[in-house]
Amino acid sequence: MIKTRYKSIPPYRTKDGSIIRELLHPDLHGETVNQSLAEATIPPNFTTLRHHHVNFSEVYHVTHGTGALTVGKDVSEIREGDTVYIPPGAQHSVTNTGPTDLRILCCCTPPYTHEGTVIDEDNSLF
Repeated sequence: MIKTRYKSIPPYRTKDGSIIRELLHPDLHGETVNQSLAEATIPPNFTTLRHHHVNFSEVYHVTHGTGALTVGKDVSEIREGDTVYIPPGAQHSVTNTGPTDLRILCCCTPPYTHEGTVIDEDNSLF
């Protein structure tokens, strides 16, 4: 069994600007873990940078707050309890539209890497 304690995990800021706590990742918990699970926190009135992941898919599960998720040209309201699949290569960003932090569990398969995340400067797809 692999177990982590939330309060012992230091947060850091990712390339897209969100604040992340890496709950489960092979870099931290061993190579037998073949996915990653993190909590993203997006403060009120903040939008993450548009980005895509080269070689991994991502599942978002909203645990707190409300926001708007843009995937490609599609924009959808997201709120607590919503789950969304984002395929590899799909440009996406999240805007917190509520008065409190927006918190999202992010599961990546294969595991998240900074190198596999590309900030998109070309906004023509949006």
